[in-house]
Amino acid sequence: MTKKLLATAALCTLLTAPALAQESPQAVATFLNIEGQTIGTVELTEDENGVRIFGDVTGLPGGGTHGFHIHETGDCDPTTDFESAGDHFNPGGEAHGFEHAEGHHAGDIENQIASADGTIEIDVTVDSVTLGEGETSVFDEDGSALVLHADADDYISQPAGASGDRIACAVIEAAPTE
Repeated sequence: MTKKLLATAALCTLLTAPALAQESPQAVATFLNIEGQTIGTVELTEDENGVRIFGDVTGLPGGGTHGFHIHETGDCDPTTDFESAGDHFNPGGEAHGFEHAEGHHAGDIENQIASADGTIEIDVTVDSVTLGEGETSVFDEDGSALVLHADADDYISQPAGASGDRIACAVIEAAPTE
């Protein structure tokens, strides 16, 4: 009996160790809807695979597919319909879209699908940006923002994938240190 308990305890420790070892977020972004209400928060962490963006956004149109991008300015003013966030983050001057033969914007991210109740569970890794220093840093002099659009990105139309109005926006900010 004691051997079984020890084996079970050891197995539980092995299975939970990765969860305990996860890094604290290096950045956070709180989403606002067009009315200026908070509708979700995501965390951003960086590792050798890129920048992972994960968290939930609620209150969106249910069952829809939404374009998702990093935009070039860290300003989410709902009175401008989030136009204050500028264009897609594109320090390399690339064309838009994953299906474009000449590359894509650094801020292009896969479309996100809202559940029937209007929730998006975001969990994507973007390998074309950094939370550190350099040309592809989202922490340049005017910051960056995450934007969800009303429609799906078609991954090729210029300049922004025909993804429609901006319906949610979140300024990317360095996470508070403990």
